[in-house]
Amino acid sequence: MGTLYKVANIRFESFEYEGKQHAFHNDTNTARYDKAAAELAWARTLALFSKPL
Repeated sequence: MGTLYKVANIRFESFEYEGKQHAFHNDTNTARYDKAAAELAWARTLALFSKPL
């Protein structure tokens, strides 16, 4: 997949949240929820949508 982005000259960012489980943003599941990671991911999402896509 990385090669496709290079050929198309598309810039992108990808973030991994080390040690976090799927649905770490789901605050109804205390076993998976991680407040700090969820807040960081949400801030990054809002920052993305504040830019022209």
